[in-house]
Amino acid sequence: MIYLVEHFYSIQGEGKFVGTPSLFYRFGGCNMRCEGFGCSETAPNGTQVVGCDTVYAVNKEHFSANWAVVESVDSLLRVRDMYELPGAVDIVLTGGEPLIYANEPLFIEFLEQLIKDGHRVTFETNASIGVDFEKYPIYKECIFALSVKLANSAESLNKRVRGDVIFDLAIKSKDAFFKFSIDKDSINLGLEEEIEEIVLHAPQTKVYCMPLGGNKKEVEANTQPLIEFCKSKGYNFSDRLHIRIWDENKGV
Repeated sequence: MIYLVEHFYSIQGEGKFVGTPSLFYRFGGCNMRCEGFGCSETAPNGTQVVGCDTVYAVNKEHFSANWAVVESVDSLLRVRDMYELPGAVDIVLTGGEPLIYANEPLFIEFLEQLIKDGHRVTFETNASIGVDFEKYPIYKECIFALSVKLANSAESLNKRVRGDVIFDLAIKSKDAFFKFSIDKDSINLGLEEEIEEIVLHAPQTKVYCMPLGGNKKEVEANTQPLIEFCKSKGYNFSDRLHIRIWDENKGV
């Protein structure tokens, strides 16, 4: 069963295509919790749930009441059509972790229709779940933003870093890039070596580093130290433009 948490037409706020008009589909469910990020969200029953900055799309136990069941490909395409888009804009599939649905026939059919209609499709993924590029060649036409989780996520190393999966997604897809969320405290705690070890799994893939935070204040606090880190390593700094502009991470 596929769950859709929210959808919105905005600009891409981070990574390689920052500033690009994009239609976002946020799917529900994830194979990680990332409680180390320390972002907090109030569930419908009043419980404070800690996790990543989109914990409302991760924690099914507390937030599934707000998730919509996807019953058909047509229902997903109707979402696109309701926006009256100015052409085949970028489509971003995010979560949660959208690749938990990678083998679902409905999901495959949806991807095939998007590509057929001329959209550039980008997955925002933690790069720990592989896809079958031979069985489902449509994935070769997609782009993957590899947001591999670091130790600051509090997830175990063998769960968050899958070298074989990272390599496949980077090499077999249309395009891929690394995207790391980093806070100022982690920069001095061995993060440099950690990123270098991850990038070795796909060394020709560009690296983008983003300031960690679920609101504008947190993002701004981590921005300057991260810029200096990127300058020292030759990595690309990526703002989180949507949070800096709207001070929100939902619907923008």
